[in-house]
This record gives sequence, structure tokens and C-alpha cells, in this order.
Amino acid sequence: MSGEATNQERLSGVLLHVTSLPSYGGVGDFGPAAYAFVDFLAEAKQRLWQVLPLSPTGYGSSPYSALSAFAGNPVLISLELLVRDGWLAGEKIAGLPGAEGPADFDAAFRLKLPLIEEAAGTFLDRAPDDKRARFQKFCETNSTWLQDYAMFNVLRRTYGYASWHEWPAEYARRKQDGLTKVLNERGRELAIEQVVQFFFNEQWCTLRGYCAQRKIRIMGDVAIFVNYDSADVWTHPDMFELDDDLKPIRVSGVPPDYFSATGQRWGNPLYKWGLLRERGFDWWVARIRRALTLYDIIRLDHFRGFEAFWSIPAEEETAINGQWVKAPGHELFQRLKDVFGGELPFVAEDLGLITPEVDELRERFGMPGMRILQFGFSDRGAHLYLPHRYVPNTVAYTGTHDNNTTQGWWRDDIGDAERANVQTYLQRIDHDGEVVWAMIRAAARSVANLCVFPLQDVLHLGSEARMNTPSAGAGNWTWRYAPDALHPDFAVQLADLMAMTDRDGWEKPTEGVEAGKPVEEASKRAELGTTV
Repeated sequence: MSGEATNQERLSGVLLHVTSLPSYGGVGDFGPAAYAFVDFLAEAKQRLWQVLPLSPTGYGSSPYSALSAFAGNPVLISLELLVRDGWLAGEKIAGLPGAEGPADFDAAFRLKLPLIEEAAGTFLDRAPDDKRARFQKFCETNSTWLQDYAMFNVLRRTYGYASWHEWPAEYARRKQDGLTKVLNERGRELAIEQVVQFFFNEQWCTLRGYCAQRKIRIMGDVAIFVNYDSADVWTHPDMFELDDDLKPIRVSGVPPDYFSATGQRWGNPLYKWGLLRERGFDWWVARIRRALTLYDIIRLDHFRGFEAFWSIPAEEETAINGQWVKAPGHELFQRLKDVFGGELPFVAEDLGLITPEVDELRERFGMPGMRILQFGFSDRGAHLYLPHRYVPNTVAYTGTHDNNTTQGWWRDDIGDAERANVQTYLQRIDHDGEVVWAMIRAAARSVANLCVFPLQDVLHLGSEARMNTPSAGAGNWTWRYAPDALHPDFAVQLADLMAMTDRDGWEKPTEGVEAGKPVEEASKRAELGTTV
């Protein structure tokens, strides 16, 4: 998204997490529903599909609560494609949850995951030589994280999914005798975990290649912090602020603000940025290299934390008694720029209280920031979220996965003053349904080079379709659209607007994927021979 050639493009896209697809099996995946959605995007002249993190999830199934910063979520693997490719018998998947209704992560974990592991076992037993060689190549390419993640998963299952610091010391502290024991005694289980990741990679890269053929890029999401209960912290405890008992010393969050008198205590362990700097930010280089094999553009969540982060003593129950600590963002991004060459294909999630130093960091590396149209109607201080304040190097949204849908926001969230401001700025709203298209038009007509609409807005859905309410402890992430929801009229309406706002083109593909090779070449390589 940065650099002169890319900044001249005017594109539009849709935000939809993969789990929100109406796939067979109870949770959205990389199967037929994903390809139908891509066809809809192409018909609507949408040139970007934004997804949330594709990482394996733990408690709560939040894509931002990952068990690994490198691995893929196994439940996103399509059983239908595994059957098609001969790794699973068709009758095995009969009777699973269907394509309608909310995502059922518990059912997927209980019913779908064992079938994926069975398919992986079949692959190990009778994969032909060419497929086996492709698998071996995948393992070699991802050797810096794959075996450790497989071991983490095997041990986690062995100890009832308890956090790694509760395992026996020989495993929690990664003593060599313990690790060798796992390698010697649990070899097939480790291999199955690696094949599952291979399945994930192959199916996703094939889907990404399908997108590239239709001139659609993928925007992925990289969270700045990682979970304490993750393969990353277990494998690299030296990289994090942990005490002698391997417990966090300080944790992440944000300070008190208008929305929360006690702030937000997220609880992620903090990096030892000094050590990472000494090592040339090697872990971050590896993380971004992996992300660039999955995505064309990367949204950096909580970008503010790369300039300074809120450090909270781990014993504190709230975020009140934290402090801002500087982070080496300039050095990190310069290192990434040196490694990957050219402009960095990053979008900065720069919402909330942003300082001039954060703006300077983002602008120094040419990253577009985000502007959320829903935020712009409360008072003059929020007007920077309105189109007349945009600059071209911006990504404009009607709302995000953390917002209510535009229809729900209009009906349920805002007061009379904000309603009046909407009608003053946009148009007279005589019927509730009119506000959605008014907001979409405003974003599309703006000077922002990229605008993104949550699919819920495209479909004119209300609060029942909200993806995430940050303050709610349960009930998030489960929304899926109905199998018949993608009516052709929506595609026609969007396509006409894209043509009128000059957002229907496709210029030079984003560079930087796989050590600087163009996206279209990477996608072609991913597609050829990629279906296992």
C-alpha cells in the first residue's frame, strides 16, 4: 500500500473473516463457499479481501488470541477439499453441522478437527512421492517454527490443554531430555500436526491464487503482541519479560480513557525489545516473512505500540498503574525494509489516542492509516474521521470488526445529535436502510486510495450481525452470513459505484512477497501443484 506506484491506485474491498463464510462443517473455511465469495467480489469490482488473523485460537476463539504467530488455524481447512483430494472418505463428513447459523467452534473442535487429523494420517501412510516431496519442502521452509509448534500442540493436548507453564518442568522449561523424549516417543503425532499445517497452507495458497487470477488482493492482520499461552512464548521465553518462574513481569494494555475508567489490561507478555534489537529483530523478520507468504498487504494491529507501549505490572488487576515505554519502531521497520526491499506493504491500525510521534513513524515508512466513518459524527474533535479530512494515503472504512454494523450503529448506538450530524453531512435519511448506502458512497467518493466495507454493511444487516463487541466477554466472533445472502443486485450496485469513483482498476501488483517477487508470480506458484 505504500510507494508511488501503489499510492496512485484507487481500490475498494470487503472485510470478512474466513470463519464468517457459510461453509459446511459449522465454521467458515477454505472450501466452496470461499470461492463463491471471491466470485462475488470480482463481480462487484472489489479488488481486496480483508481477513482477520488466520492463527490457531484458544479460549474464546478470538482470532486475536492466538496459540501461534506463525501457524494456521486447522478448523479453516475444508473437509470437502480433503475428500476431493482423496485423504478422507466422503461418508466420514456426513452429518456434520451445516452451512447455516452462527459459527460453532466447539463443534468444529470436537467433530471436524479429528477428521482433519485422520486425513493427515492417511497422507503420511500413502501420499505419492511428489506430494511427499512437497510436504518435505514445506517443512524445510518453515523449520524455524513448525516442529516447535507441533510439539507445543502435542504436549498441550497431553496435559488437558493447560497453559504450558503448568506442564511438568521438563517440558515447561524445554529441558533437552524432555524434548528428546517427545521426539522419540510421539513422532507420528508430531508428523500429523505438521501435515495439518501443510493442508492449511496448501488450501489457503490455492485460494489466494484464485483471488490473484481475479485481480483481488488479500489483506491479512498481524497483532503486535502474542499470547502468554502460545508456542511463541514457550519456545522463546528469553524474548519476553518473564521472571525466574517463567511468569510475566509486565503485561500489555492501554491506559484509562473516555471509554474505560480503568483502561484495558490485555495481559500479553511484553517483548524484551533490547534483546530483539541486538539480534537484528530476527523473530520479527521471520514473522513478517511468514505473513508475506500468506497475504499481499498486512494490517498492523495496535500500531501505536511500535512507537510506545503501555506497560502494566503483572500483579495489577487493571491498567491504571501502567506507564508508557518507548519501543524501537523506527529501527524495526528499517530492518524489515532492508530485508524485504522496496516499500513495506503495511497498513497501520492507528485508531484511538495517537501522538505526533506515532504519526511520524507511520509517515516515515509510507504506511496508510485508518479512518472509520462511524467515528466522525460526534464532535469537532472526531472530524478527522470524515472524508473532507482524508489524505490519499488512507484506508477508509464505514466500520470495522470491532464496530457495530452501520445499520446497527444507526438504529441502536447513536443519539439525536449524531443523527442530525449524519443527515447534515451526508443526506437526509428518511428510512433506516438509506444510511448504509450513504456511508458506503461517502467512503467510495473520498480521496482515500483504499476503502473497505464490512460485508455486513454491503448486505445491510443490523446489530444481530455484529462480529465483535470488545467489552463483551462472550458471544463474539460467531457471525456467519446466510448461504443465499450474496444477491447479484449487491454486486451490481457496488460495481457501478466503483466505476463512478474510479476504484475498478488494477495497476501493478504489490511487491515484497517471497523476497521481493510480485504477488502474481507468488500466487501462480502457490496455485500450481498446490492442491494436495
